[in-house]
Amino acid sequence: MSGAPLLRVANLKCAFGRAEVLHGVHLEVRAGEIVSLIGANGAGKSTTLMCVSRIHRQATGTIEFDGRSIAGLAPQEVVRLGLVQVPEGRRIFPRRTVRENLEMGAFTRTDRAGVAEDIDRVCGMFPILRERAGQLGGTLSGGEQQMLAIARALMSRPRRLMMDEPSMGIAPMLVAQIFRTVRDVLRAQGVTVLLVEQNANAALRMSDRAYVLETGNVALSGTGAELLRDERVRAAYLGH
Repeated sequence: MSGAPLLRVANLKCAFGRAEVLHGVHLEVRAGEIVSLIGANGAGKSTTLMCVSRIHRQATGTIEFDGRSIAGLAPQEVVRLGLVQVPEGRRIFPRRTVRENLEMGAFTRTDRAGVAEDIDRVCGMFPILRERAGQLGGTLSGGEQQMLAIARALMSRPRRLMMDEPSMGIAPMLVAQIFRTVRDVLRAQGVTVLLVEQNANAALRMSDRAYVLETGNVALSGTGAELLRDERVRAAYLGH
């Protein structure tokens, strides 16, 4: 990938109380890329996403999206710029229908005809959502809820999508389906992806590049293929 990065994070530090969680994280994501963050539990992966999306605002360092600093923005302002997160644990609205959840994903938009078209489009990506359109979100299976969370995020027409542990609590067959959809559809639409994923093997296989976080620092970086071959990564995260 060439050109300036769509997202640039430099010297990102973040603390919860007196405990510093991120110690100066540097990463870049260029337009059209799928980039993964892998690492053990507690390494700071989800915290990095929350700092970038401004959900967690007690952070220092540089966060730039499309050449603009977003460090002082509120989360909803970040969404309006096209930077959207699919949160860990899905966090759909359990007492709202599938269709209402999708409509909530378009809360920053005023083009009603376009919203209706996009509901049809995301239901084409995940046909089960069309079948469940009138069903309450909380009655869906874990895999169906993850599909709904991704589709809801796409309703805002993001330029860059951050996904936090999309495979968590989902059957392996559904994980493969979700990852294929993310890779194929988002690339076709030109959406840039920053992925946090415990399933390091699956994440690296679908990624252009990746970063390995260890205790709040970037320990390694490279292409997905390079890190799949790296003996340190294989020993620590791939079970080899």
